[in-house]
Amino acid sequence: MTRALLPPVWRALPRRALAAAAALGLLLAGLPRLRSGPPDPLAGLYALRAAALVFALGLAFLLDDPARHITSAVPARRPVRVALRVALVAPGAALCWTAALLLVPEEARPPVGALTLEAAATAVLALAAAALVVRRTQATEPGAAISAWLVVTGAAAFLLLPHDWVLFVTPEDPRWADTHDRWAALLTVAAVVGARACVEPLRARLRPRAL
Repeated sequence: MTRALLPPVWRALPRRALAAAAALGLLLAGLPRLRSGPPDPLAGLYALRAAALVFALGLAFLLDDPARHITSAVPARRPVRVALRVALVAPGAALCWTAALLLVPEEARPPVGALTLEAAATAVLALAAAALVVRRTQATEPGAAISAWLVVTGAAAFLLLPHDWVLFVTPEDPRWADTHDRWAALLTVAAVVGARACVEPLRARLRPRAL
């Protein structure tokens, strides 16, 4: 049954949103190479963070499905359908992120593991938010709303979080390690919430028999 679902799930993927996010993210990652003068580590850091955000904005559209209320009647349950979508785009997402890392000059490239953790947490947060909207509402295309929310949330995290809870620091900052402990926690929470949100709610309720 899963194999039979692959073609329709593949056709239903939001290719335009994913392709646009991939192209824009790679363009942003390549900007440090266009600067004159010696490579700037700060420019590389901000370029990769911008690319990670844009990639996540594309993934926010992954669960868009105009035919959602029709496909919900198929035998395969929602976790299977969502898992197939994620599995189909995961190799491309990993390839895009690898290419983004390589586009930044080596002298300007921040610690790869830490930035990959930030990118993964942002992407999973976008997917978890989309899964929550699909579970809690009748929306068929939550991607636009989730992408706007993600931008606002990122700006708020950058500007409003207190000093001890900041998420965006430079590698030279003594808070670098603690900050990425928080990124790891955010990734874990987002993954758990997203997995839970993919479970279909019970729609049939036992009603008391009329007397």
